[in-house]
Amino acid sequence: MICNDQGTLNEMIEAAKNYTQFGKVADYIPALQLANNDTLSVAVYGGGKSCMKAGNIEETFTLQSISKVITLALVLMDHGEEYVFSRVGMEPTGDPFNSIIKLETHTPSKPLNPMINAGALAVTSMISGRTARDKLDRLLQFVHDLTGRKTINFNENVAKSEFETADLNRSLCYFMKQHGVIHDNVEELLDLYTKQCAIEMNCEDLAKMGYIIANEGQDTETKQQIIPHDIARILKTFMITCGMYNASGEFAIRVGIPAKSGVSGGIMASIPHGVGIGIYGPALDDKGNSIAGMKLLESLSAHYDLSIF
Repeated sequence: MICNDQGTLNEMIEAAKNYTQFGKVADYIPALQLANNDTLSVAVYGGGKSCMKAGNIEETFTLQSISKVITLALVLMDHGEEYVFSRVGMEPTGDPFNSIIKLETHTPSKPLNPMINAGALAVTSMISGRTARDKLDRLLQFVHDLTGRKTINFNENVAKSEFETADLNRSLCYFMKQHGVIHDNVEELLDLYTKQCAIEMNCEDLAKMGYIIANEGQDTETKQQIIPHDIARILKTFMITCGMYNASGEFAIRVGIPAKSGVSGGIMASIPHGVGIGIYGPALDDKGNSIAGMKLLESLSAHYDLSIF
């Protein structure tokens, strides 16, 4: 059993660490350049007190694109599938996560899915709340419910750094606003979006969120249904088809686990009806995924036969 095999996990993380030398930390967001390229940590959470950890486990990091999964869950709970997917599509894309090309060529300029930046910005604009602060507080409360840790907040330095370098995301917002996909004030939306991406936690927190999604949205210890069953299913589907940027197809073949990565180096994985896995390894490959984290998940999947296919 994966949650009772600490020795194997230690061996796998040491082997995967060798791959950090082939990646580099994200440099287009200045605050993320401060990460240690050699870092790699993992937590495997199976409910209750069942959690294995290895590496620099107490180190915190920002969610970045992993937050797109959580925000999608929240707006689906707020508005329902029909409303959300009338504004954001469900199809994978082979383009980079920050590409504008599909907005220009796809009618009616609707983002192809919620895991690319254009789609995520549209989803963030749907969070219910009277003010931007209300929306952020609701999102943070949702994260607290998923992790069981009420002190989680966003990293102000990372959020500020992202906001000041968000010209491409501004372009995506103005394009979508021109075509009626979003209606928000662009600067206010970007302020909320960069704070969403800068929500900060450790690998164990991330593994707990992955566990809730893996187990049909339920905290199996308290029996609380935090995410409705049907929405948890949608999240896992997007994670397997779109979760690893434009490497999602190869990841599905090599690893076969619903997962979502972020350019801080985090990866959240959800084994259906099984464990949640949280990984942090800031050295990225050319697609923006943690290079050692991908290798570690591939090893875990092969050793424990975790692929859903």
